[in-house]
Amino acid sequence: MTHNAKPMNMGKVAVLMGGRSAEREVSFMSGQGVLKALLAAGVDAHAFDPAERELSELKKEGFQRCFIALHGRFGEDGTVQGALELMGIPYTGSGVMASSIAMDKVMTKRVWQAEGLPVPRHVLVHPAQIDSLSADELIQALGLPLIVKPAREGSSIGVSKVQRAEDLHPALRAAAACDHDILCEQCIVGDEVTCPVLGAGDDARALSVIRIVAPEGNYDYQNKYFTDDTQYLVPCGLPAQEEAAIQALVRQAYQVLGCRGWGRIDVMIDGATRQPYLLEINTSPGMTGHSLVPMSAAADGMPYEALCCHLLASAALDYEGAAG
Repeated sequence: MTHNAKPMNMGKVAVLMGGRSAEREVSFMSGQGVLKALLAAGVDAHAFDPAERELSELKKEGFQRCFIALHGRFGEDGTVQGALELMGIPYTGSGVMASSIAMDKVMTKRVWQAEGLPVPRHVLVHPAQIDSLSADELIQALGLPLIVKPAREGSSIGVSKVQRAEDLHPALRAAAACDHDILCEQCIVGDEVTCPVLGAGDDARALSVIRIVAPEGNYDYQNKYFTDDTQYLVPCGLPAQEEAAIQALVRQAYQVLGCRGWGRIDVMIDGATRQPYLLEINTSPGMTGHSLVPMSAAADGMPYEALCCHLLASAALDYEGAAG
């Protein structure tokens, strides 16, 4: 794995940031950090907001590769990746199919389950079912507390931790305001960790595990990006054997989805059994001052600027060199 890709070989680079998702503000924070790092490394990099400009301008203006710093819909879900495939412009991160599946927390869990990987118990709910849904039946299936979240949002947007039966329907409606699919999930009580992966296929490598200690265990949008109260422990402080097992699990979870470039997988470890459970994967992780992939990479000897250049050098197309 090279950390020293030469900037003169990168060509004209667009850093895609902003976009149209609920995570637009965070995407700008990520994108500006990446842009500053690439410029410092001598890359001919330029900011590009797909919410303000047509993607076809990338081709017209001669951009040769894209660093995707978009988060959420229309950036992390395969849509932008498909447009770049059609234009033949290599991009960072996973391809169309892996991005699309990974954006959908329910589909991701179905793939992981089919491969025998551990995920929390969960139930898919559609907004039309909310009024007729029996809170007692759902609680019987998943227990209390339980987690309610939109199937296709990130950054903890629309997520609720339901402690009482009477709070379930308001939580479902809050999630329904963000998405037409709602994921209700068993709440695993224990250690919250996350682990980045770089590379593709057999060359994929899990970085150091980060243990997250949020105020009152509430790792929400505010505590992710706008406070300094959340603790990120790297080294994570877990027994070496346990950390290695989590790294092996997330690497396998990344590979079975067909991810490439980079990603970050969130895991909960049951405090009683020490069984890790896969929660979700981010295929365009944050690159802000509070973000976790740069933190883990730095602990492994790859500072922010080197990480950005490494990711840019890994930009590719799904169908590069394919016939036709």
